[in-house]
Amino acid sequence: MSTGPCNSFTEGDNLAVLAGLPAASYDLIYIDPPYNTGSAFAYRDRFAGHQAWTAMMRPRLEAGRRVLADTGAVFVSIDDHEAAHLRLLMDEIYGEQAFLAQIVVNLNPKGRQLGSGFATSHEYLLAYAKDPRKCVLDASSADLVVEADFPLVAEDGRRYRRLPLRNTNKKFNPLTAPTLHFAIWGDPDTGEVRTTPFPGAVEIKPVFGDGSPAVWRWSRPRIDERPDDLVCRRVRGVAGDRIDVFQRDWRHPTGGARRKKLRTIWLAEEIGSTDTAVAELKDVLGHVFESPKPTGLVRRILDTMPDDVRVLDYFAGSGTTGHAVALANAADGGRRTCLSINLAEPVRAGSNADLAGYRTVADITRARLQAVAARVEGATYAELVEAPRQARRADS
Repeated sequence: MSTGPCNSFTEGDNLAVLAGLPAASYDLIYIDPPYNTGSAFAYRDRFAGHQAWTAMMRPRLEAGRRVLADTGAVFVSIDDHEAAHLRLLMDEIYGEQAFLAQIVVNLNPKGRQLGSGFATSHEYLLAYAKDPRKCVLDASSADLVVEADFPLVAEDGRRYRRLPLRNTNKKFNPLTAPTLHFAIWGDPDTGEVRTTPFPGAVEIKPVFGDGSPAVWRWSRPRIDERPDDLVCRRVRGVAGDRIDVFQRDWRHPTGGARRKKLRTIWLAEEIGSTDTAVAELKDVLGHVFESPKPTGLVRRILDTMPDDVRVLDYFAGSGTTGHAVALANAADGGRRTCLSINLAEPVRAGSNADLAGYRTVADITRARLQAVAARVEGATYAELVEAPRQARRADS
């Protein structure tokens, strides 16, 4: 059933649906499988021990790998109950060399206050490549780059920061990188830097703070190509004042938007929390799901991949992934598509979803994607959500 320009939804057992999908037909998989916590929310989330949970997950992870493109990546949300078992499963199915990261996701900043023990405030996100040599994932984001990181302003108004031109990693030195150990010339009064002598310039060789020999990060040809992006200054070192060379690292470099490497701890203030996720869902459907994921989490994942990826979520839950894809496309004009798959699992009797007239979790997924499509395409909410809901109530 089509639900918009970018989203489609299939109701059914995910293992059966995956079997019918072509191999290598998706670029990015994000799934949020049942956590085996023993808690019952809108759908049953209980398995008889780790063995039953891994037996359920193994064929579904294997089927997911089959439909993932060689250039693609998979992200799986999990909590402490099955994180270790999931890691072993992913290593077995994708290969240990395909592991990209185990990210800590701070979805509950205040920590869970119910029960005994620690106030848990995080979950995990496991990331694997289908083929690490071909994976196109870029573990960085433009959203993390802020003006405060670039405190200096050039005469033309561009913001920048200074980075040492010398390589600060002592693994790189005249023995390991001899072609990058050479003298350049600079005038600390004017800041001018060249690879050949000029009036007023002094010879500068790369050294570490303790005075031991170092190497530059740039080659001679690159310095010749970009001399205006370099500046030399007097600095204070362990052995006294010396002259060093710095790169002007621009806030808005030529050749594309600046991005910053993603850390392996994702804070709620950056991607949203369970509370904001509940509010997002409530805004489009009402309070019908107890623990959805925030769209900000999925949008950060989407930002690591090209803007035309084919996304697959075969534990679609409340439909967060499809919602995030629609929002991302609306924000940057991308051409991402998403297939969401969900089982017609009955909602818990007496739950908010049940009281709102939803019979299954798949009903919630479908309704959310319809509501999102309505907002993106300009159709009314009543046309796409209220009418189907009233029809369900009439049938009950």
